[in-house]
Amino acid sequence: MKKFVTTAAAALLCITPPLTANDSEAEYALGGLTLKQSEHIRMDSEDLYISAKKVRVKYRFTNTSDKDVTTLISFPLPALPENDDGDWLYQGPPDFDSLKFETKIDGAPAPLTKVTRAMIGDRDVTAEVKARGWPVNWLGEHDFISDFNAMDDDQRRPLIEAGLLRTITNYDWTFIPAWKVIRHITRKQTFPAGKTVTVEHSYAPLTGGSVGGTLMKSVRKSYPEGIAEYRKRYCIDDYFLRGFDWRAAARGEYGGAYGETWIGYVLSSGANWKGPIREFRLVVDKGSADRLVSFCMDGMKKISPTQFEVRKTNFEPKDDLDILIVEWFDPSG
Repeated sequence: MKKFVTTAAAALLCITPPLTANDSEAEYALGGLTLKQSEHIRMDSEDLYISAKKVRVKYRFTNTSDKDVTTLISFPLPALPENDDGDWLYQGPPDFDSLKFETKIDGAPAPLTKVTRAMIGDRDVTAEVKARGWPVNWLGEHDFISDFNAMDDDQRRPLIEAGLLRTITNYDWTFIPAWKVIRHITRKQTFPAGKTVTVEHSYAPLTGGSVGGTLMKSVRKSYPEGIAEYRKRYCIDDYFLRGFDWRAAARGEYGGAYGETWIGYVLSSGANWKGPIREFRLVVDKGSADRLVSFCMDGMKKISPTQFEVRKTNFEPKDDLDILIVEWFDPSG
């Protein structure tokens, strides 16, 4: 989904996609790695903590069958590039190595494997890309893009017809690879028959954000479609906007310098286990009491000056989570 950041004074700091996701059972099916529904493994609980600096999640899984189950587990990362607007051409690819992703199973570190695929929709073109000698992860490879642009029409035509080349929205002069770069962090795991195991992940999320933007009262008036998108994506309401306007007014004529942080979490893959999540707990930490936070989840309860909790039983996640954190900067530095 496209991120809206407007106003002439707004400076885009980071448009890397928010990053996080639920575990899901996976399989190497024809055409690449796919997620599948688990027949025997039940998620008894999920305890999830999200902040701009750290994500921690602790699961308890039970094998309900009378046999050990060994399966491939995938933690999917966002598809790149995230959108078609071409802004990412000037930002470069996100650094997935900065995640410092760690997994423990019953307290012991688990070996992890990174899998990278080239996907056009549901079509896995990894083998075709590699056969041509092209890098699957082409983002940030500026010489590679130049090679595409240097091709003549006869060279481009069969690649376009094969769906391997495309142009970017509003950048008709630029030919780029058509495939998305898909990454999964995977592990092989055995679930003992009739037993419960604990799985823990921790990592530093990649966040998106901006300085200034759509929340300013003047921008909301001149750009109503932008704030409508925020209401839909982050479930901000009139109470949130009144709080924003009060804080902005206290900082003078132009509302002071404020920033937005965007964090996303793929909850929907948690529905791939057997039955609903029996006990679900989410804690969102905005990091500082004077910041604002909003996200789409009912039953929210404030449990500290910076933390908000949601608890659910027999939870079947159907949507993913997008979190907006707003803070003001001290002009004195």
